[in-house]
Amino acid sequence: MEELYILWTSPDRATAEEMVFPYARNSRLQGWWEQVTLIIWGGADKLVVENPEIQQKLAELKDHGVHLTACQACAENLGAVEILEQIGVEIKYWGTPLTEVLKSDHTLITI
Repeated sequence: MEELYILWTSPDRATAEEMVFPYARNSRLQGWWEQVTLIIWGGADKLVVENPEIQQKLAELKDHGVHLTACQACAENLGAVEILEQIGVEIKYWGTPLTEVLKSDHTLITI
């Protein structure tokens, strides 16, 4: 299975709206990747918490089949757990899984 992982750490809204979200969405809709996982980590958590429009766009990505997940430690530290859970984001510790992705044949984009 062709899997794409997008590690989204930037708190920049323009980066989210002009690159992260469109590429994740189109990757699913156009069939470029069989599975797309968007990992929300660090500064991206802060942007999600502060911006209801970003929350809505994440919910739309989920509706398009993008798997949404977030680093539990960051979500806890930045007060994002409740909002992320409301959107349907899987929250888990990502240190070990990210290391496995990096050591595998999976494709990872970091932003």
